[in-house]
Amino acid sequence: MLGSIGMPELIVIFLIALVIFGPRKLPELGRSLGKSIAEFKRASNELRSTLEEEIRLEERKPAPSTAVPPAPVTAPAEASLGSAQSGQSGQSGQSAQGQGDPSSVGRAADHHTA
Repeated sequence: MLGSIGMPELIVIFLIALVIFGPRKLPELGRSLGKSIAEFKRASNELRSTLEEEIRLEERKPAPSTAVPPAPVTAPAEASLGSAQSGQSGQSGQSAQGQGDPSSVGRAADHHTA
């Protein structure tokens, strides 16, 4: 931070401060400046740790899912519905693929009435 200010520059700044504020006020100003810098460092470290903690908490949370949730499994209910429909229609030779298809249930009913 003070890389561009060398020792001669610091001595000149100290001498100017000594002339302006006097030998009695200079140690008091140095203490208050040191306390201010320490408070600033403490506050910035606290802010940094708070931000890092919030980032860790956000990473642990599961991301809200925008995908559509899977449909409930209804295959067993459709199979039993299809076998009940085929038993009512009197067609026992209906294929296994057509039992779960709602359109085939309507066609089976059409064949029975025709």
